[in-house]
Amino acid sequence: EVQLVESGGGLVQPGGSLNLSCSASGFTFRDYDMTWIRRGPREVLEWVSTIRKGGLITSYTDSVKGRFTISRDDAKNTVYLELNSLKTEDTAMYYCVRGLSIGGPRGQGTRVTVSS
Repeated sequence: EVQLVESGGGLVQPGGSLNLSCSASGFTFRDYDMTWIRRGPREVLEWVSTIRKGGLITSYTDSVKGRFTISRDDAKNTVYLELNSLKTEDTAMYYCVRGLSIGGPRGQGTRVTVSS
């Protein structure tokens, strides 16, 4: 059974930072691309970032480029998302997804709230 468990969310002021983690089990983690998505106040799922298997290729939505960093540790079956220079519009529930599609298996999410 595929399991993805996100953690690391919280309340942070604008300009602050958070480090999200997603621990995976139930599949061969190193064989899969991994993706972070988010659902904001408007309830629309938005692709945020993807890291390809092997970890050498990453991509980001334009609104987070230069502020967010995705990484993975295949030995720990974990994918990370480092969030820096956070803005109020980054407020959302963040999910990790197995694969490239936002419709793929995902965890329960971790909430990020950016507010002063």
